[in-house]
Amino acid sequence: MRFDVFSLFVDVFEPYLAASILNRAIQDGYISVYLHDIRAWTRDRHHVCDDTPYGGGGGMVMKPEPIFTAVENVMGAPPACPLILMSPQGRPFTQKLAQELAAHDRIGILCGRYEGVDERVRQHLVTDEISIGDFVLTGGELPALMVMDAVARTIEGVLGDPNGALQDSFATDLLEGPHYTKPAEFRGWQVPEVLKSGDHARINQWRHEQALQRTWERRPDLLEDFPLTKQDRSFLQQLQQQEGTDPSED
Repeated sequence: MRFDVFSLFVDVFEPYLAASILNRAIQDGYISVYLHDIRAWTRDRHHVCDDTPYGGGGGMVMKPEPIFTAVENVMGAPPACPLILMSPQGRPFTQKLAQELAAHDRIGILCGRYEGVDERVRQHLVTDEISIGDFVLTGGELPALMVMDAVARTIEGVLGDPNGALQDSFATDLLEGPHYTKPAEFRGWQVPEVLKSGDHARINQWRHEQALQRTWERRPDLLEDFPLTKQDRSFLQQLQQQEGTDPSED
C-alpha cells in the first residue's frame, strides 16, 4: 500500500517512520510512504504557501495554488485514489475506518496548518476529511502519522502475530482486556492462574469476559451495537449486580 503525504513540514514524519513496526513494514515492502513538501510547488522565490484570510480575522490560510499543483502532479487530475484532509471538522477516525482504508492500494493525505486550507481545496480536491478527535492541533502531521500507523497495522503481514490486529481494542467493537508477562509474581501481584493453566478454551473465555468487563466499565456505549450472546448478557448482569445496579435501568 502506498501513502502520499502532502505537508509543509515533512521532516516531522521521518523519525517515526524510521522506527518500530512502520519501519519494518516499509523495509518488508508492505507499505511505502512518499513525503511531498508543498513548498516545492510554489512559483515565488520565498515559497509562500499561506496568506491572510479574506474578510479579515486572525491567522493565515493555506493557499490553494501550491496544494492543487502538488497533488495533481503527484496523483493526477483529479486524483485517482482517495485524498484525505486531516481536519478537526472531518468524520471521526475509528478502527473500522482504518480497516476500510486498508482496502485501497494508494491513499493521499493532506496535512493542514495555520487556520486551515482554502475552502476550494475542500470543495474541489479532497475526497474525504478525517478527524482524530474533538480537539485542535497545530497541524495535520501527527494525525496523519496516526492514520498511517492504524491502517498499516491492519495489513496482513505487518504485525508479527497474523491475528494481532484482529484482537486490538475496537477491532471486535470491544476494548482489549489485560495482558501479563513474566515474572509471574511482581511485588506480590500475581498473574491470573487461568493464564498459566494451558487450557486455551478457558483462556479465550477469560479474555473475552475481561474485554466485556473493561468495555462495560470504560466505554459502555460500545456495547449498544455489540452482538451480545446469552452468556455475555448473563456475565454483564453479574457485573451489574456486583456493582449494586439494577440491570433493568440500563
